[in-house]
Amino acid sequence: MKSHFQFSKKQRSGIFLLIIIILSIQSVYLFVDFSKEEDYDINEAELEHYRKEVDSLRSAAIEDNKPKLFPFNPNFITDYKGYTLGMSTEEIDRLLTFREQEQWINSAKQFQDVTKVSDSLLDEISPYFKFPDWVTNPKPKNAYVNNSYSNNNTIKTYADKIDLNTATAIQLQRINGVGEKLSERIINYRKKYKGGFISDIELIEIYGLKPEVIERITNQFTVKTPRIVEKLHLNTATRDELVTIKYIDYEIAKSIIEERILRDGFKSLNDLTKVEQFPANKIEIIKLYLQL
Repeated sequence: MKSHFQFSKKQRSGIFLLIIIILSIQSVYLFVDFSKEEDYDINEAELEHYRKEVDSLRSAAIEDNKPKLFPFNPNFITDYKGYTLGMSTEEIDRLLTFREQEQWINSAKQFQDVTKVSDSLLDEISPYFKFPDWVTNPKPKNAYVNNSYSNNNTIKTYADKIDLNTATAIQLQRINGVGEKLSERIINYRKKYKGGFISDIELIEIYGLKPEVIERITNQFTVKTPRIVEKLHLNTATRDELVTIKYIDYEIAKSIIEERILRDGFKSLNDLTKVEQFPANKIEIIKLYLQL
């Protein structure tokens, strides 16, 4: 160990000099201010311009992140849709009760009368209401009506009506608004199923038939010999059974079963409209294949 701590005179002088140099450098670093202040000429107008630009970009980003609202028919508002629109539970229930009575909303004012929503909420959501063309743009009634169609609006008794499952194309063409193509589509739809129509409501499935034409048809025709359909019990049907119904796929069938469990069974077929992703505009057709 002695060999490590024995220094010559020159070595001791060198070590002493090194310590002095280190202390001197530390003192200079400690007491001398090396910082250099620079004066910046700030352009307030340019700074304000950039500030506004950043604010506008932030506002645009916030707007893009907001949920988008697309045009919709208020007659088919579900519980979830009503909640996202800002409607209260009572307002949604009033609408669903009104629809269960087979009545339709045809204007923003009628929507407010039924649901009792506030003016501010109506002003916010009514621009997105989308009603059928025959409601928003009704065709003016012609002053002159062809004699062959003069009895189209006369409602016949059930006994006098022609069976829709046996009606010929010529008989159908006597209805105002039904030409060769539409009568052909009606008959082709009837032939597609063994036994024909189940109910008059299936006429809404035929492309090109407007509601007012359907009304004139059902004034003169009705299904007297409906095809036999084995209806499924909504509260016991399995997913594989539900997917056999038109417009119900596996995802919707799964949602129906989940909703059924939550509700401890459905109380009404119209409760299906509260199922997520359920095709509410096809409810009347789907109800033909279900029972409670």
